[in-house]
Amino acid sequence: MFSHVFVSVSDFERALGFYRPLMESLGVAMRFCERERPWAGWHAAGGTRPFFVICKPHDGRPHAPGNGQMVAFAAADRAMVRSAHAIALAQGGRCEGPPGLRPEYHPHYYGAYFRDPDGNKFCVACHDPEPGAPGSA
Repeated sequence: MFSHVFVSVSDFERALGFYRPLMESLGVAMRFCERERPWAGWHAAGGTRPFFVICKPHDGRPHAPGNGQMVAFAAADRAMVRSAHAIALAQGGRCEGPPGLRPEYHPHYYGAYFRDPDGNKFCVACHDPEPGAPGSA
């Protein structure tokens, strides 16, 4: 469905330091990093789209996070949700909701929420039941 998602940042090097370990924890590979531009992008499994890209705003104006906007990353399991959230906080992110079940979305929704150092909001979510739990394969 998506070709790419761009998230603007105010300090590219700081953002790169935040996103590299976060993307690694999610098993997402870096596709490119051009500091002179500056921008960096990660791609989905297999080296195809969609891309997740960080960059300074193209119009040269200061970065401003959007109210009500959020990007959610898929996690393979609940441990990955917990790990990604912990890495985000260790890299200067701010907690917006600790890892846990959110049954108001669906019975197996396990997610965590955080903001990056620029205030952009993210979620990491696993939609599968806990292995061995009722409803799991």
